Amino acid sequence: MWNNVKAKVMGLKILHGFCNYCTQRHASVGVWVKRTPEKHRRCGQVHGKTRLFATRNYLSTEPPWRVLFFGTDDFAVESLKLLSASRNSNDRVVESLEVVTLSNDVPVKKFADQNKLPVHVWPLGDLQGRFDVGVVVSFGCLLREGLINQFPCGILNVHPSLLPRWRGPAPVFHTILHGDTITGVSVMQIRPKRFDVGPILHQEIYQVPDNFTADQLGATLATKGAQLLIDTLRTLPERITNRREQAQDGATLAPKISTLMSWIVWEEQTCVQIDCLFRAIASRIPLRTIWMGKTIKLLDFTGKCNISLSGRGRIPVPGSMSYQKESNTLAVCCKVREPGFSPLTLSMVYYYVKTPHCLFEICLILMKNNSLPDVSWHNTNN
Repeated sequence: MWNNVKAKVMGLKILHGFCNYCTQRHASVGVWVKRTPEKHRRCGQVHGKTRLFATRNYLSTEPPWRVLFFGTDDFAVESLKLLSASRNSNDRVVESLEVVTLSNDVPVKKFADQNKLPVHVWPLGDLQGRFDVGVVVSFGCLLREGLINQFPCGILNVHPSLLPRWRGPAPVFHTILHGDTITGVSVMQIRPKRFDVGPILHQEIYQVPDNFTADQLGATLATKGAQLLIDTLRTLPERITNRREQAQDGATLAPKISTLMSWIVWEEQTCVQIDCLFRAIASRIPLRTIWMGKTIKLLDFTGKCNISLSGRGRIPVPGSMSYQKESNTLAVCCKVREPGFSPLTLSMVYYYVKTPHCLFEICLILMKNNSLPDVSWHNTNN
């Protein structure tokens, strides 16, 4: 009897030991796993090339990564495209990809549906152990610390500026608005409670072409930012180890654009400033000014020009305008940065003027009839 009991106990010990042996191997590839203390289970903090496995949901310290993507607009779609394509590339950086967005009618949601990517409803619940790294691009919501800490490698953000310049939701618009000639893209780790203050993992400089609009710059930086994101993920542990905090000097804010920014005050703005304002926001918010006591919208213009004022009699002041018959344009006098006259030429502009009875196009009518008042210069403030 005792012999039978001893045999059963011995058999259980052997079975228990065998189970322990099996659970410490990865079933599919047979990789030995070194146990690592919990405090080291963060991306970039595990020594060597050890990978941590917990059945299927293991924590990885090298690519390919399990990624959760947060985004909304067309700028974000460019990064999502490359992440999605990376799952099937030879140099695979992404193992799995899921998406979080804020509504059903945004470009990121449409791309996710078209490519059969799982979509999560915001706000999120518990994600512990399901993802290695998060990626935020144009999401617009602060992420709480408890959510960030559920990602072993943290959450990355693709930002279209050279941080710390232009922190905030509208960096591209402010780059054009302020006439910056150099900009770029940054990949940073996000931190809770404040936007765009986390450590920089990767940056790339980009020289802004002359006469670029905000739409053109945004599309270019979206493409460059997406590639920079993939490059960062490819060497993520090293990037995290060598991350650098943002400088305290040179930080500027890029608040959202609004209709209040669209007003032109000819006495206060130079031609260059109006040109930058037009290229920054006019595709979304038409520029406005006051002409003959009414609000008008400026829908297009050619930029700065040099014209002769000799023989025109009346000396123009900022806000006065003249019709240029030979070029079929209007020239508007702006604030002068230097001594001399520096007008702004408006080309094929439709000035929409609201009256109690109708909405009509002043310049279109004047240009068709080639009939302007006898006085060449007309003050828009009178």
